[in-house]
Amino acid sequence: MYKKIAPNPTLSWRPSLLLAMTFVWHAAMLLVLVAFPSAWAWVLIALLINHLVLTAVGLWPRSTWLGPNWTRLPSGSATRGEIALTIDDGPHPEVTPQVLELLDRYRVKASFFCVGDAAGRYPDLCRSIVERGHAIENHTQHHSHYFSFLGPAGLAREIQAAQDTLIAITGCTPVFFRAPAGLRNPFLDPVLAKLGLRLATWTRRGFDTRTSDPVIVSRRLIRGLRAGSILLLHDGNSARSSSGVPVIVTVLPQLFEAAAAAGLHFVTLNQVADNEKR
Repeated sequence: MYKKIAPNPTLSWRPSLLLAMTFVWHAAMLLVLVAFPSAWAWVLIALLINHLVLTAVGLWPRSTWLGPNWTRLPSGSATRGEIALTIDDGPHPEVTPQVLELLDRYRVKASFFCVGDAAGRYPDLCRSIVERGHAIENHTQHHSHYFSFLGPAGLAREIQAAQDTLIAITGCTPVFFRAPAGLRNPFLDPVLAKLGLRLATWTRRGFDTRTSDPVIVSRRLIRGLRAGSILLLHDGNSARSSSGVPVIVTVLPQLFEAAAAAGLHFVTLNQVADNEKR
């Protein structure tokens, strides 16, 4: 039975170097505008460039320029030969049960980043995930394509709604968050800190929502696989092979066998976070 976790404490938040420089830049441009009102066009261009940089960084899922981001497991995990399997966009009524059976067969534990709406439609699947010893994490309430355009209040509502949904269904508190497609903006990090959530993206991904060939997806995950990797697959929105089988169902056994051959073993993200506290 998966361990229940107490409500998350608020994490401390400090602006990243890029955000701190942004604050200074805005203040400097304001002073320039006060001293030289006729330079407003140049000030506007300077601010626009700054915001374009922030936008570009937000479109880079593995970036740490906007704040802390787990793109790999900590060094201690790598030393122990640990890797993490993360599964997004579920639960899915057809795919998730097949994934759970494979995880049981190979004795692998995974972190499921669940969408609140889907969890509400299939609560028994969420409870099954937890009962089988896996972790439930936060992947927003609606998995909106415009998530990265939301302001602080909108981000907080979307993430808190998913947090409330998942806690109500499973009794477990997610400790990690992943944005839809990994896209975010500078407002996200302080919201996550307030809610006690850590941002996690990935080291390697299979692009299994768009690629229907399991061989290609497996190659992307397995080639160069090493300790400390965070791997991403999908039970929700999974592409189907030419025979109609969800790609993740074909890929997982190959991934598990490759990891075992390399002497690697799977852990959940919250197991790693718990070890880091000790």
